[in-house]
Amino acid sequence: MSEFCITSVAGTVLTAFRTPDLCLEAGAAPADPRVLELVPPGGVKKMLIFAPDAIGLKMVGKLPEVFKKLETAGFRKFPVQSVFPSKTPVCFASMFSGLAPEGHGIRKYEKPVLSCKTIFDALPAQGIRSAIVAVKDSSIDLIFRGRGVDYFSEASDPDVTDRALELIAAGEHDFILVYHQEYDDILHDTDPWNSAALEAVKGHVLAFEQLSGAFEKKWEDQPRAALFAPDHGAHTDPATGLGTHGDDSPADMDVAHFWRFRPGK
Repeated sequence: MSEFCITSVAGTVLTAFRTPDLCLEAGAAPADPRVLELVPPGGVKKMLIFAPDAIGLKMVGKLPEVFKKLETAGFRKFPVQSVFPSKTPVCFASMFSGLAPEGHGIRKYEKPVLSCKTIFDALPAQGIRSAIVAVKDSSIDLIFRGRGVDYFSEASDPDVTDRALELIAAGEHDFILVYHQEYDDILHDTDPWNSAALEAVKGHVLAFEQLSGAFEKKWEDQPRAALFAPDHGAHTDPATGLGTHGDDSPADMDVAHFWRFRPGK
């Protein structure tokens, strides 16, 4: 179990951009000091976050060769804890507001627009042009609405990837959040560990490699960061044999985030 929580992501993002912490709610978690050690001295100007649904630390252990490629490419693995209940909208609300569920108000599987401050309030307020690219009607697509952010709602994960690649190539955004959900869809219909589920996870990592590679090429002259940031893990429900999540258990709560920072040329 890590002492650090996914609530630290919001503060870490803002600190990396040298954006004041006061842009979040007073109860928001501080930045992760382990990650801040990697931030270039002047902070970053560009950031890509890839947020795949339900890939927990247990999956990283099941596919070590897949995730080792990220570390070989310069990403550092940081174990973090999810929040309870480990449901997608609860977790992403915490990740990008810095607040525990009781602070931001989403405490079950529901998708209201958040009324609290988030990074999607803070970044645009500092002139950091931001985009969210997600599968239509997913949690990330809905709960951060009403901000000064460019929203792109797509039909599927491949469409999300294609749109994000277009945005990277256009170079008009400083911050891009990308969300994928195929693995989560499969695990709920079957289980988290079958061959189709594993292939979906491999596909998510491959998409991130493609996106982060394009991002690196586009912004090689700028100080930058890329993050692979799942929200929670998953387990098999013994009563149904199907995959699920939401428990306060290591399979659901233990997650690994992968950060890479690069200075500009």
